[in-house]
Amino acid sequence: MRIAIMADTHDHIPNLRAAVNYCNAYDVHLLIHCGDLISPFMLDELAAFAGAVHLIYGNNVGDQHLISSRCGVRFPSIQHHGVLGAVEAGGLKIAFHHYPQVARGIACTGQFDVVCCGHNHLYGVEKRGDCLLINPGELLGKDGQPVFAVLDSANREVEKVEVGTPFAL
Repeated sequence: MRIAIMADTHDHIPNLRAAVNYCNAYDVHLLIHCGDLISPFMLDELAAFAGAVHLIYGNNVGDQHLISSRCGVRFPSIQHHGVLGAVEAGGLKIAFHHYPQVARGIACTGQFDVVCCGHNHLYGVEKRGDCLLINPGELLGKDGQPVFAVLDSANREVEKVEVGTPFAL
């Protein structure tokens, strides 16, 4: 199973749209967003994904009430997990939290095969014991090329996917 991991979109519609289009075109079955989606209108973009979406808050939470109340109701394919999410997919136990420090701690518990995070806008993949820790970088593109990650659950390989153009100031 191919699983997309995204974070830190910060209301950048074109980059999220491009990432979702990529996922739909390249056989991605599940999408995990590790926070800082920001505004409720971004749920429309996530809902365009052909599979299930799992979402958590980041430190830039936007309208928490509208985002969480629309997930599962107006957007039945999107599940909101609050600040910490956990799913089983492709034979893997996966947790996700916005902050890398917390994610590292979760990875060290040995309870999960994969832990995902965001926040610092830095792409990275590392091993913590038997756990794979994935930070997909930022889709905003403020600090560099907009990126996200795709995990192949069968072999635990992670692909770095670049989209769009860097944020122009």
